[in-house]
Amino acid sequence: MSLLRTIGYTGSVALATTSMPVLAAPPADMNIATTLAALTLVVILILFLAWLLKRMKLPGIQGSDGNMKILRQLPVGQRERIVLLQVGEEQMLVGITQQNISLLSKLEQPLSMNEVQSGSEFAGHLTKLLKKNVKK
Repeated sequence: MSLLRTIGYTGSVALATTSMPVLAAPPADMNIATTLAALTLVVILILFLAWLLKRMKLPGIQGSDGNMKILRQLPVGQRERIVLLQVGEEQMLVGITQQNISLLSKLEQPLSMNEVQSGSEFAGHLTKLLKKNVKK
């Protein structure tokens, strides 16, 4: 009888071990490392996609309807610049600093796109307009 109990007991142990999963869980150190690596990869992917969208300057994402365009920028300091804007049919020069944006001048005669695209002519027009505004 004790022999049958031993066989029955070992049989139930064998059944209990076969119902366990075949693959054991990986050690805790390996699981944390893979989780951190996957999390780092996802964060890097999100940052890369944000940078890419910022560089693409899609008008639908930035909310621009196309009536306002930056035609030309001229850096005048580390964080200061002068920008030629096209707003509808008007063109205006705007000074941009870290704390302020101010209108420098409205152009009475808008510059043609050929004049805007060539950098040296833009700089010449800009200095002429700035000297004109200083005299006033």
